[in-house]
Amino acid sequence: MQSDNDPMYQIMPKIVPADRETVVELWPAHRNARLLPDAEYRVRCFPVEEYRGGSMWPYSTVVTCRAEGGKLRVPLFFAGEQEHSIAVEEVRGEETEVLGDFRVYSLQEDLFQRRPYKGDLHMHSNRSDGKEPPGHVAGACRRIGLDFMALTDHGKYEPSLEAMRAFEGVQLDLRMFPGEEVHPPDNPVHIINFGGRFSVNALFSDESYRAETAAIEHSLGHLPPGVDRRAYASCVWCFDKIREAGGLAIFCHPYWFTQHYYNISGLLTTALLDGQPFDALELLGGYYVSQVDSNTLQVARYQEERAAGKRIPIVGVSDAHGCEQGQLFGWYYTVVFSPSLELADLVGSVKDLYSVCIEVLPGGPPRAYGPFRLVRYALFLLREMFPYHDKLCEEEGQLMLRHFEGDAAASGTLASLSGRTAAYLERCWGR
Repeated sequence: MQSDNDPMYQIMPKIVPADRETVVELWPAHRNARLLPDAEYRVRCFPVEEYRGGSMWPYSTVVTCRAEGGKLRVPLFFAGEQEHSIAVEEVRGEETEVLGDFRVYSLQEDLFQRRPYKGDLHMHSNRSDGKEPPGHVAGACRRIGLDFMALTDHGKYEPSLEAMRAFEGVQLDLRMFPGEEVHPPDNPVHIINFGGRFSVNALFSDESYRAETAAIEHSLGHLPPGVDRRAYASCVWCFDKIREAGGLAIFCHPYWFTQHYYNISGLLTTALLDGQPFDALELLGGYYVSQVDSNTLQVARYQEERAAGKRIPIVGVSDAHGCEQGQLFGWYYTVVFSPSLELADLVGSVKDLYSVCIEVLPGGPPRAYGPFRLVRYALFLLREMFPYHDKLCEEEGQLMLRHFEGDAAASGTLASLSGRTAAYLERCWGR
């Protein structure tokens, strides 16, 4: 199977509209690869999951063609939303040589109009209990292939703004958003304010917090016996304030085991999942290898709630406290299928269930969690598209770090590279 890491041949587009004919092009991408003008090429296209009008294999579309201008241009009909395997053979007389097995994914219109963006919505700097300064964290995020991020220090909004100021006036493609980890008084629930225009933590010193929380508590209907009504009301107040600020309100790590018990009681977790006052559930949180049971429980609980008919938007986050030292950084993240990298589009897409959570534990393969349709698609992207995307991002991230460290020339180089990842995505998309 070809990939963008070191391919002998390249195929474009990789993403095509479902139930339409699209012309795909294949050309040599390595000095040892070639297409011969006097050879015939046999192209066989297999839908990997199903085909129209039958349920038994084998089935394929077969097209023969010749190279023109150093390329093969092949019109193919891609049925349904699924992955397709394209086998290309070179035929010269009685001799046949297999050039490779290439992959294309066809999408229904709603998903075809969106682009996949990688992001981390929960991480820390040395302004709380992390290890590196905010600007360094931002550069490291681009270095590992993220398209967007927010610094979310404990009880602090300012560090996220500091990260953004570190690159003020620099033309770069990583989107940085404000954020904070919200810690309400007398409430064990941790909450992320992703992208909000103001700090929620800063409002706790105001008397209105207690008065408004008390009013919410008074207005609450029935809650199961044993649920702390004040804590639940406090959560509702925080989630509402984040939405008021235009951010995404995230319910964090419900199955985080701290010392002797889960940080949040099962009764309160159930009440929050039933009432769903949050915007998104932190499905994958930043757990070390010894703690992965917590993510396993969160995924199992999510699947059970979904089976019961609930719509639950999800995110995956690293909750990393160090980029160069420690662990977790890059282990967990979110892929959002969004019309753009604008905050409103990202937030709206998560709320509309267009996101999946990715887990990449050390030494293990990437795993995707979320709605089946999106997981199936995400696995294709992780194999066929993101490796080259991440390679582009790595160079930009290194330059961001050099800029942050005082290299005056780095910003100019960054400007010259701006737009590369977006252009790559557009090349991958068919018309």
